[in-house]
Amino acid sequence: MIGSEDRLAAYGAEFSGPRGYLDFARYGPPSEAVLAATAEVMDQAAHGEPTELLEEWTTAALAAVSRLSGFGVEQHAFVPNTSSGIFGLASGLPGAVVLVSPGEFPANLHPWWRAAEAGLIEVVTLTDPRHPRPVTPELVASRLAAADHPVTAVVVSAVDYRTGFRADLPGTREAIGDRLLLVDAIQAFGVVAQDWTVADAVVSGGQKWLRSGWGTGFLACSPRLLEQARPLFSGWTGVDRPGSMAGTPQPHRADAGRFTVSRESPFAAAALAAGVELVERTGAGAIATRIEQLIDGLLSDLQAAGLEVVSPVDPGDRAGIVVVRAADAPVRHHRALAAGLRTTLHAPDRIRISVHADTEASVLGELVDRIG
Repeated sequence: MIGSEDRLAAYGAEFSGPRGYLDFARYGPPSEAVLAATAEVMDQAAHGEPTELLEEWTTAALAAVSRLSGFGVEQHAFVPNTSSGIFGLASGLPGAVVLVSPGEFPANLHPWWRAAEAGLIEVVTLTDPRHPRPVTPELVASRLAAADHPVTAVVVSAVDYRTGFRADLPGTREAIGDRLLLVDAIQAFGVVAQDWTVADAVVSGGQKWLRSGWGTGFLACSPRLLEQARPLFSGWTGVDRPGSMAGTPQPHRADAGRFTVSRESPFAAAALAAGVELVERTGAGAIATRIEQLIDGLLSDLQAAGLEVVSPVDPGDRAGIVVVRAADAPVRHHRALAAGLRTTLHAPDRIRISVHADTEASVLGELVDRIG
């Protein structure tokens, strides 16, 4: 049996990106496995293989995601990005009253706002937009108790893009009762080992921590959500008989495929399948543990250098993101960049560092030297 260290070494060998890359929360460079899979399906297409063969890549991708998410294969739909999945949800829950934090990434805000403008749903804001706070079960419970209208769905990011705060999904589920729990998992899926099935919807693009490239993603739905969902953006592939030429309206599919608009790209599906299967071979738990160890060391070095860390330090409250605050953050950020250490400059006073399982500990030491 191959041990976790060997599996992690094999994982790291899949990547040829710059060793100083610390920007996975923005975009994760794809693996050799992803490159090979997309080349294979491109070759199949170039040789005129039947579309039925090409569509098998979507089946493979959703099966791989299912093994990580815990949802059934039929409870998944392929989506090209997180935004598309959230738009599907926002337009597919007519009459819903949705609680959402203004501190969410815009991809998890605009779909809800647009659906509200169209009169499809109502949006209840969790906190004052000027002072966003971590989305905790206690904060959610307090806002639910104070809401003027009965909230029917709660939106949360599994990991906050700006602060790195990891949401307590089981605790949030307990706090909201039988309301729908809708989770943006793009900053967590594949690097956080947890029970995703406490949520009613999990949506994620594959271009960040899954390292599958742009155009990849999935939406997972609970049976309860599927019973309620009536997607407005549901195309010819989202109906009972996708190949029907009868010229009459068709009912939605019973499974999560009702959220699809058209045939999925086999190139993107192959990339997602390869990226998720690589995580599966390595082990999401092993990846999460390695990231935790690396960040433990990084936090210790940052503290020793006198740098202010404004992201969570407790392992249970974080994933792969560390945020440093400094008045001259742009100067420090560009100093690191000049040394080949790529991070994200967030606002004038914050540097976001994102660490993956193949990050070298020595790189993190070099970063602290440059920004310290």
